[in-house]
Amino acid sequence: MTNVAVIGLGIMGLPMAINLVKAGHSVTGFNRSQDKIDKLAAEGGTGANSIADAVKDADVIITMVPDSPDVEAVVTGEEGVFANAKQGALWIDASSIRPDVAVRLAEEARAAGLRPLDAPVSGGEQGAIDGVLSIMVGGEAADFEAAQDIFDAVGKTIVHVGPSGSGQTVKAANQLIVAVNIEVLGEAIAFLEAYGVDTDAALKVLGGGLAGSKVLEQKGQKMLDRNFDPGFRLALHHKDLGIVTSAAREANVAIPLGAAVAQLVAATVNQGDGGLDHSGLFKQVLQLSGGK
Repeated sequence: MTNVAVIGLGIMGLPMAINLVKAGHSVTGFNRSQDKIDKLAAEGGTGANSIADAVKDADVIITMVPDSPDVEAVVTGEEGVFANAKQGALWIDASSIRPDVAVRLAEEARAAGLRPLDAPVSGGEQGAIDGVLSIMVGGEAADFEAAQDIFDAVGKTIVHVGPSGSGQTVKAANQLIVAVNIEVLGEAIAFLEAYGVDTDAALKVLGGGLAGSKVLEQKGQKMLDRNFDPGFRLALHHKDLGIVTSAAREANVAIPLGAAVAQLVAATVNQGDGGLDHSGLFKQVLQLSGGK
């Protein structure tokens, strides 16, 4: 059994924390809203009144918050992770943030006596609930090995991809691929509907061929049903595409399709749909097509 602190009990963080409890770890959670802490406690975890309280006895600290400034806010300062965690603790940042920020914070964590890993995840809310997330991990190989039991409790495909910041770079690539796939799936469904095709049958056969993908499996029915209850919010994908386009520019890499989809996602968010699942990008396709 390992003492684990989870900071951020949102759509992804809470099911991850619950799966850690199920795996036999002692889990203490902190979140800005009390109801999420209560849900963790109901599943056998423990709630904390502050970040400092959550991490003081932790062997492993997981942060799962929305953006780079949020990670900085929870790890720095007198009440943050770095100032209150015990020496030698593993710090696993499962958030999706800028690679350069991940590198800088890893350096600060090591200076504070911690062992940092950037370990963003992919698989959405259902993947977090089922404990089958894909986890791309940056950091020292020895620290990755030390965290294996923790990763095994929440993920299925777990790969060490390089030094600090590498996990975030791979996650940015993941978000680029997913966004373009969602956009083109939405375009395909709009095309099928315009011709009155049996869309359920069409997605079934498309899913069995080269056009098949996890995006089609998980998002196709949501588009057909116009059900955009959030598993991963458009506002967060908008943030991630900002990371991708900025990092690509710095590396002199052209991403014409990614840039176009980033603008479509931005437009959808700016129209007030940032709280929808990222499959809600389909609404933008329909609007551009003159439909509903």
